[in-house]
Amino acid sequence: MKTTAHRVGRTLALVLPVVLVLSGTLAVASVPWTTPDSQYQVLTASSAKASTLAKPRAPQDVLRDRLLAELQRKDPGVALTHLQQEVHRRPSLVKHCASIARALGRAAVAKYGPVGAQRYSRPVCDTSFASGVAQESS
Repeated sequence: MKTTAHRVGRTLALVLPVVLVLSGTLAVASVPWTTPDSQYQVLTASSAKASTLAKPRAPQDVLRDRLLAELQRKDPGVALTHLQQEVHRRPSLVKHCASIARALGRAAVAKYGPVGAQRYSRPVCDTSFASGVAQESS
């Protein structure tokens, strides 16, 4: 024995999804996706017109970006420790250590201010971190 409410509910359960799909389809179909005068150019991807592939990034650039992101998530002390570990692990990065440490110093000033950034100073790559803090502070 089915009640009227049960029948109405079952009917709505069957009809409502169909109505929603149709109304959504009609809404999308009625949107003017291009301008009437077609003043905008449609851009499409084409392998025939593709430019050369992006060059792989230099290891020092990858490391610098990773350490700057780490500085933002954690603190400069963690980033400096990881810089020191990475330089010991990959000696080819030694020549870039000072510039990376200076970039970390400048980013630390932006995040913590000159006094706060100086608290994290340590002798990684000589005094390059402190140099970056001083450059950004002046």
